[in-house]
Amino acid sequence: MIYLLEDDTSIQNFVLYTLKNTGFEAEGFERPSDFWRAMEKQVPDLLLLDIMLPEEDGMEILKKLRADKKTKYLPIIMLTAKGTEYDKVLGLDSGADDYVAKPFSMMELMSRIKALLRRSDIPTEKEDSFTVGPLYVSISKHIVKVNGTEVTTLTYKEFELLSLLLQNQEKVFSRDQILQSVWGYDFDGESRTVDVHVRTLRQKLGEAGSLVETVRGFGYKLVNPDTK
Repeated sequence: MIYLLEDDTSIQNFVLYTLKNTGFEAEGFERPSDFWRAMEKQVPDLLLLDIMLPEEDGMEILKKLRADKKTKYLPIIMLTAKGTEYDKVLGLDSGADDYVAKPFSMMELMSRIKALLRRSDIPTEKEDSFTVGPLYVSISKHIVKVNGTEVTTLTYKEFELLSLLLQNQEKVFSRDQILQSVWGYDFDGESRTVDVHVRTLRQKLGEAGSLVETVRGFGYKLVNPDTK
C-alpha cells in the first residue's frame, strides 16, 4: 500500500491513477488529519508526502514519522514545488529518503518508487551483526549503538547506507555506486543526495562517524581500525 498526502486534487488523481494502473494499491489524502486517521489503521509500504499542506506542514509530519518507532524506517518520498537545492537538502536532512520537485515526470517518479520499495527490506543473507570500534549494528533488528548507547535517529536511507558500508568494510564506493546500491538508480546530478546522507550519518553516529571516510575525488568507505 502506498499513501499519497497531497492537497492538489489534480496531482493526487493523476498520481493515484498511475499507481493503480501499474499494479499498486494506493490511497490519497488531501488533509493531514485524514492521513493520521488512516495511519492508525494501517502503516503503508511507502509514503509520497507534499510539503505545503493545510493544517500541518509536511516537514513537521516527516519529523513526527521519524520520531515514532513504528514509522522510523518508513520509506518516504517528498513531492514538492520547492525545488531549490536548499529545499532538497533540508528535506533529506529531515529524514526523507528521496525528493522529487514539481512538475515531475511520472516515469521518473515510478522508477524512484520501485527502487525504494525494492530496498525496503535490507537483505540478511550476509553477516548480520557488526562491531567496528565503538560502533555496533544489528541489521535485521535495526539496532545501532555507539559505545553502548543506542542511536535512534537514523533515517531508513542512512541505515541502509551504513549497512552497505559495514557489509563491505574497506571497500571504496563511488557516489554513483552508492546511488545504484542504496537508491536503485543513477540519475545525473544526484550525487548531492549521497553527500547529504553521509554528512548526516556521521553527525548522528558521533564518535563513530569518523569510521566513514571520504576518498577524495571518488567516494566513501568504512574503515575498520581493528584491521590496521
